[in-house]
Formats: sequence, structure tokens, C-alpha cells
Amino acid sequence: MEVTTQPDTKVIIKEFLQKRIGQDISFTDEEDIFKLGLVNSLFALELVVFLETTFKISIENEDLNLENFSTVNNLGAFILKKKDR
Repeated sequence: MEVTTQPDTKVIIKEFLQKRIGQDISFTDEEDIFKLGLVNSLFALELVVFLETTFKISIENEDLNLENFSTVNNLGAFILKKKDR
């Protein structure tokens, strides 16, 4: 699946998160999913694998900072930045 726009990217990310943490838990695209307690370190690794596989990117050690992964908006921007390289 080729994703070219941030809204599409964010929808895919949010759907993945909702499936994994539960449909009954709601959060906005701006809310920090780590501070909300929705993501732990094991799930963060699963998220990295999902992003690499789904968006055909390679996430390097220097990419692994919390800001890139903290919100759906940040994840969307991070994916677009990686695909532009």
C-alpha cells in the first residue's frame, strides 16, 4: 500500500494503534500516547516494525527519539520525512 499524504498516513497509524490498544480507548492526534500510558516499550518495538513494514522505511537508531513517536501527528510527520529522503 503506497501512502503519499499525511492524512492517509495518520489514518493508517491511528487504525493500527486503535486495533492494538482497544477500540474503546479514545485519543486525539495531538495527545502523547506514551504519557497516556497507551504504549509501553514492548509495544513501541511492535510499532517500529509496523511502520517499517507498512511505509517501506528504515528506522535508524538516531530516529528513535520519543518526540518522533509520541503522537499520531508526530508519527505522520516522521513518516513523511523518512519517505522524502
